[in-house]
Amino acid sequence: MDSKSFNYHEKLKAQNVLKLRELLKKLPSFATEYFIGKNDVISSRTKIAYAYDLIVFFEYIYDSDPKFQKSLIKDYKIDILDEITRNDILFYMEFLSYYEKDGKVYTNDERGKARKLASLKSFYHYYFVNELIKTNPADLVPMPKLHEKEIIRLDVNEVVDLLDLVENGAKLTKGEARFFDRNATRDFTILTVMLGTGIRVSECVGLNISDVDLDEFRFKVRRKGGKEAIIYFGDEVCDALSNYLDLRKTIIPLEGHEDALFLSMQNKRMSVRAMENMVSKYTSKLNTLKHITPHKLRSTFGTNLYRETNDIYLVADFLGHKDVNTTRKHYASISDDTRRKAIMNFKLREDENEITESKNKDEE
Repeated sequence: MDSKSFNYHEKLKAQNVLKLRELLKKLPSFATEYFIGKNDVISSRTKIAYAYDLIVFFEYIYDSDPKFQKSLIKDYKIDILDEITRNDILFYMEFLSYYEKDGKVYTNDERGKARKLASLKSFYHYYFVNELIKTNPADLVPMPKLHEKEIIRLDVNEVVDLLDLVENGAKLTKGEARFFDRNATRDFTILTVMLGTGIRVSECVGLNISDVDLDEFRFKVRRKGGKEAIIYFGDEVCDALSNYLDLRKTIIPLEGHEDALFLSMQNKRMSVRAMENMVSKYTSKLNTLKHITPHKLRSTFGTNLYRETNDIYLVADFLGHKDVNTTRKHYASISDDTRRKAIMNFKLREDENEITESKNKDEE
């Protein structure tokens, strides 16, 4: 099969395979078995993230103690995992807070540390359960305590302001305004789709023309892990897509991008980074202290859908959450708004004006 005939998702997967092969050159040779063993368990993107995390770990181990410098990292044997102690991993976790490499500073908050420790725990667990090592020090290190993060989302008036801004191009710099006429319809459609369906930016980038069914108010997306899902949308999303598709028919895409829905200035499929930058360009013009990313638009959709339906299972389904508890954790707290409104009207004692008005009514 010719790679030129791959669709977007097949190309992305192939690129991830090649990227992982490059990263494996920086890891001990025995690490390859772990990633092969995880083929059917974790996605290619997750493998790349794990590989980066493990590179940081082994570089730390190499630099931390002369006994680990007897050979290059690539030449480490599997028994080195038994030489690494619980304390080595604890010191590694502290190291992650702040370190410098190649003149660049790196920091990790509790979530960054948790992800890197999760990668290490998975790595150790694989070899331990397969009886290839005798100890599992990673299992002895507790996960960092994660504090609840406030969900940042756009308020209703901010959504209106954002869409108005994309429609009229107000507040754009001269440089940004140069391309406004060409991209306005596309940008408005992307933001409307994100706010109206809650899809991830990677899912939006992967949309094809052939995925869109305006007659049935739906399109097909590829979720994390490659699973396909049908997403339904309302009139506003339908109208935006319809207008954009009329424009899209007039654009001649580069070879290999004929079916891509959203095209860049180079007439090829937009990248995730380009779409993130586009969202930032407009949201930075809003009169808000919030830092709005595509994920925050997703949170805005989840918030609004939960408020409309009060159905956490429906929200989970739209957002593609495998575990409804993930959805409940993030969106069920929205009922705090209702609680707040209720308590504002709750009084232990009526004020004097209300008491007077009540007496007057009784006397009448």
